[in-house]
Amino acid sequence: MNASADPTLPIVYSEEVAAARRAGRPLVALESTIITHGMPYPGNLDMARSVETIIRQAGAVPATIAVIHGILHVGLEDSELQDLAQARDALKLSRADLAFAVALGRTGATTVAATMIAASLAGIDVFATGGIGGVHRGAEESFDISADLEELAKTPVIVVCAGAKAILDIPKTLEVLETRGVPVVTYGSDDFPAFWSRASGYPSPLRLDAPQQVAAFQAARTALGIEGGMLVANPVPYADEIPREEMETFIQAALTAADEQAVSAKAVTPFLLDHIFHQTSGRSLKTNIALVENNARLAAEIALAMKA
Repeated sequence: MNASADPTLPIVYSEEVAAARRAGRPLVALESTIITHGMPYPGNLDMARSVETIIRQAGAVPATIAVIHGILHVGLEDSELQDLAQARDALKLSRADLAFAVALGRTGATTVAATMIAASLAGIDVFATGGIGGVHRGAEESFDISADLEELAKTPVIVVCAGAKAILDIPKTLEVLETRGVPVVTYGSDDFPAFWSRASGYPSPLRLDAPQQVAAFQAARTALGIEGGMLVANPVPYADEIPREEMETFIQAALTAADEQAVSAKAVTPFLLDHIFHQTSGRSLKTNIALVENNARLAAEIALAMKA
């Protein structure tokens, strides 16, 4: 199949996404750093295909986003997905370097921030991911705060996740989101989730219990002219969670190792996730896959509700 270019934007759409746009069908954006930097091949490819299938089965259309040889793709053909899953030198793209990859003809995977930018350009309202970036532990010294938080304040996309990654400083992350005026909704729970765990120990600012409520909330924000996105935190299913107390032990050990090896900047999160994977004998990865699939399912339901 041949991709479809947008004559007004620097975007190429997959055939499936282009057809969905013409038909007005609901779309769900998907990031690509989870493929290139989140897990090894071929598990990353299996996960990506599974997530796309879940979205299709729910009645929406998946749009995995990445930059390939300088071209911003919204939706990937299966051959492109396979190539990306095996790429060894893909950049990790956020707001600061998305255009850099486009200008220099590079291949890169999009983070939450970059995926939100691309989704908004393509007119996609809902985006499913694993967990957002946020304020790193020790940020009072390192000033390490993810661009994801700023993007949520700017870009009108609903981001469905399993909360902030548990390796982060969750209360500071919630505080920054509040300061930037980003609504934080936990789906079906009063407790804000912590990625691998259903509860972080911190109350959720808001709670909603149905996709239609999320859609109505966003419609009201749009009608009132309130800019920016919405964070929908969807707790990992009970059967797949790793309890918070247990995870904290693994996280502390990973943080100590990162500090000893002077890991910094964009390398921190992949290092920590890999370290935790080995400590948990792969349990963390299984939970990661389960929560991404759970988020994809909810995101598709929200996308359908927004079209109703």
